[in-house]
Amino acid sequence: MQQEEASIILEELRSAYPDKFTTENRVFSHIHRGDVILIASGCGEPQHLVRSLIEYVESHPKGFFDTEVIHLWSLVLAPYADDKFKRNFRHNSFFLGDSTRGAVNRGVADYSPISLSQIPRLFRRGIIAIDVALLQVSMPDRHGYMSLGVSVDMVKAATEMATTVIAQPNRHMPRIHGDSFIHISEIDYIMPFDEPLLEYRRGVGEEDSEVVASIGRYVSRLVQDGDTIQVGYGNVPNAILANLSQRRHLGVHTELMTDGLVELMKAGVIDNSRKSIDRGKSVATFCMGKRETYEYLDDN
Repeated sequence: MQQEEASIILEELRSAYPDKFTTENRVFSHIHRGDVILIASGCGEPQHLVRSLIEYVESHPKGFFDTEVIHLWSLVLAPYADDKFKRNFRHNSFFLGDSTRGAVNRGVADYSPISLSQIPRLFRRGIIAIDVALLQVSMPDRHGYMSLGVSVDMVKAATEMATTVIAQPNRHMPRIHGDSFIHISEIDYIMPFDEPLLEYRRGVGEEDSEVVASIGRYVSRLVQDGDTIQVGYGNVPNAILANLSQRRHLGVHTELMTDGLVELMKAGVIDNSRKSIDRGKSVATFCMGKRETYEYLDDN
């Protein structure tokens, strides 16, 4: 979709749904004491919404207390984990990252270890009731649908169960096919804001580089033509992918879409032609990578 067309559609939706497009003060006034707030994860974190939420708390210090902020993983932001907001937010992460580990170690935040595949069940069964969901989405199409883009993972289930859904349409968010769409009728408040997505670039220290490269060479020998692979997070999976350039007809069924997988798609190594399910399609639940990776995945 051309950006000009997307902007026109957004303005048409603004006219059709004026109550959904409103001020930050009105949006965040719907958060109450004790609410559970879910924030979309990883590179799909709605940076503008998070900043606006913090600004609201700073200007309305008695606006709400004792809320629980949950997410899968925050790459760099997580300002709600700061000690000065401990009366407003209690942070609970399903994955420990650099931005939240310190708060957990100080005892002012929580870590709930769980398999990613189990998290949607917590929401759908009401074990964790989501009061407010903050998410980032692609620009709407002419039917009013927006994609959750690079962060579908647990966010899809959260949007289905949340009492209040607040979305940030962003023209930098890729439109990803599959079960990733949310209709404007399912969103309570819309706060458009364009900003580059967070990017993930993990380097390897010199002391580890040769060890990691060796592991990658050895493990890659186990992957045969036509195999379907799942890729995890970290330097070792990246090193394995770097050694698969001579394979053919690989398939992908994974939680994480990475730069390395996309490079193998571009090279024709991954074509999903021999998968036993979802043949012809790469299946993933979230993506962490660089801007070029997001651009490749957009509407692809």
